Amino acid sequence: MLTDEEKSFMIYWEQNRLKEKRTFRQLLIGLPLGLIFTLPILINFISGWYKRADMVGRAQFNPAVLISAAIIIAVFFAIFNKRHRWEMNEQRYLELKSKAESGENEM
Repeated sequence: MLTDEEKSFMIYWEQNRLKEKRTFRQLLIGLPLGLIFTLPILINFISGWYKRADMVGRAQFNPAVLISAAIIIAVFFAIFNKRHRWEMNEQRYLELKSKAESGENEM
């Protein structure tokens, strides 16, 4: 027997599972979290707290590499995070669906 919370989750997930599976939607929703994840990397580089590494880095520095790396990290993290959450919700939905079907068969 399913609880009210489980029933409401099943209804919600049946309506939204395909919409949330789209990669573009996962990117848009997860990108702020991905940017927050890369923010410390950029702050660490800009702060220059390690002087020797800063001197070597400035001599061979290409800002396009740092910016592109930060964008790649943010996009990867955003998509990976949202896809993982989608998989967890899908697994929960399938388990609840199986539980509901086995409960109907017993009656």
